[in-house]
Amino acid sequence: MTDSSSGVGPTDGDLTLAQTLLVDAFGRVAEAIPALLDGLTSDELLWRPDPDANSIGWLIWHLTRVQDDHLAGVAENEQVWGTGGFAHRFNLPYAARSIGYGQSSREVGAFSVTDGSLLAAYHAAVHIETVRIVEGLTPADFARIVDRRWDPPVTAAVRLVSVVNDITQHVGQVAYLRGLAERRRG
Repeated sequence: MTDSSSGVGPTDGDLTLAQTLLVDAFGRVAEAIPALLDGLTSDELLWRPDPDANSIGWLIWHLTRVQDDHLAGVAENEQVWGTGGFAHRFNLPYAARSIGYGQSSREVGAFSVTDGSLLAAYHAAVHIETVRIVEGLTPADFARIVDRRWDPPVTAAVRLVSVVNDITQHVGQVAYLRGLAERRRG
């Protein structure tokens, strides 16, 4: 990961703009997800165009897990996955803190959630928490180191941009897969 920032957070005058832009970016994903899931069958949620591809359901779960995990890390809070009871409701064969990063094709294939409304509900709950976290950030919070495993260490500002980048890419993948699934219907 490359940190091209100076490590300094926004000034007080820029804080509202930074928060507004982040809330808007996360909001666009939150607005897209229900429509992307609407009307999909259980088979379409789990369909993989080839044995090593990701399914729509897995991608929505994964992007939401990344957002939940990383924003909880920025805020130093517990994840909605646990506090909202979603780990229990999803009942997946993964480690409790798994977010899907680095999963094998076999592990992706073990994803079994066929309830689009559960996927949408989890993302909606994470989005509410995301907005609360972003709107509560101070200029110093943006500059705070949240992950020392990288060189240079990752600031909250860099982590937030990274999450936006990741989840928007996955929403694009879901939109593409949905189009393929609809073409398969005929």
